[in-house]
Amino acid sequence: MNQIKLAFIALFLCAVYNLNAQESDDDYIEFNDRKNTVHGVYMGLAFHYGKINKVDTYSTSFKVAYVANQQFEVGFVGVGFYSDVNLPGPFVNNRDLVGAYGGLHLEPILFSKSKVNLSFPLLIGGGGIDLLEENLINNDDFDHLDDERWKAIFVVEPGINALYNISRYLQLEAGIKYRFSSKVDFQPDYSLSRIDGFSAGIGIKVGVFNMGRNRYKKN
Repeated sequence: MNQIKLAFIALFLCAVYNLNAQESDDDYIEFNDRKNTVHGVYMGLAFHYGKINKVDTYSTSFKVAYVANQQFEVGFVGVGFYSDVNLPGPFVNNRDLVGAYGGLHLEPILFSKSKVNLSFPLLIGGGGIDLLEENLINNDDFDHLDDERWKAIFVVEPGINALYNISRYLQLEAGIKYRFSSKVDFQPDYSLSRIDGFSAGIGIKVGVFNMGRNRYKKN
């Protein structure tokens, strides 16, 4: 009989202990950010070579963007370009095409957890272009832009990039893109209707691409 009483007492104590343990667990909040969105920000610089109206064109772009979960970028990009058209101008001047445009940058990223990623950048924006004049009579290297000849343009520029992640803070990119633009008119000086065209280039991104690394993941 004493053994039976001891068994009941032991079972009762175990039940009370388990009940208290469950109630205690309710007083705590479990933190687990393993599935949280990872945030990132960066600045990027890129150089491209292409063609406008079958003429060599060089461009430089600067980009600032936010990266969501290493899978999607949104930000702003600005582009400046120079096209070596060498048009004859008044007083035996040479004139080349210059321009700048910028706007919204969107870029979905595939294979974001790998060392090498594939992305599809898209620029939507606008800017202006003009004919640059260089005076060769006086051997003067001063370039003059005629404000009255600036032409406004709307640009959509999709592309495809290969991204190489050197570290959490540094990324290289290389790819191609195609520029679609609204119509422009430089008649009678230049028979250019659009600045459409392919370009290829390389770039570098510097920032923090993973500002909230998984604290539970082992190196």
